[in-house]
Amino acid sequence: MTETARHDQTPDLEDFPYRLTDNVRFGDLDPNQHVNNAVYATYFETGRVTLMKDPRHGLTREGLAWIMVRLDMHFRAELRWPGTIELGLGVVKLGRTSVTCEQVVFSEARCVASATAVMVLIDEATRRPTPLPAGLIEALRPWSRRGVAITKPMA
Repeated sequence: MTETARHDQTPDLEDFPYRLTDNVRFGDLDPNQHVNNAVYATYFETGRVTLMKDPRHGLTREGLAWIMVRLDMHFRAELRWPGTIELGLGVVKLGRTSVTCEQVVFSEARCVASATAVMVLIDEATRRPTPLPAGLIEALRPWSRRGVAITKPMA
């Protein structure tokens, strides 16, 4: 498996197998008339949750839940309203109980923000981390970032 992308390298949207289109909303702006930095966390959340909660992908399981434990964002350019954005997501690492994804926000073919997100799978009853089931690992494979081979995590 490769290392996650360095923040000084410009991502290519084509490297991210899960993509989604969204709109920049007027309410996303701050007094400087560009998208507020806090809004990017919502854009990244939209990408992750839309993928993870779609039952066609098999990434949610009865009695288990995903929780966010880390989000490292890199702001690359101003984003303004009105506009359309493209969100991209690719899995880059599997841990025993966690999944690390790289995410991007593109506007007009330019990467305006990128992030690395770490999610942990928990047992809903105990609220404790739980190992990734084999079937879930298989369901994550199609979403690996181009150039990254998803391997079974060490026990």
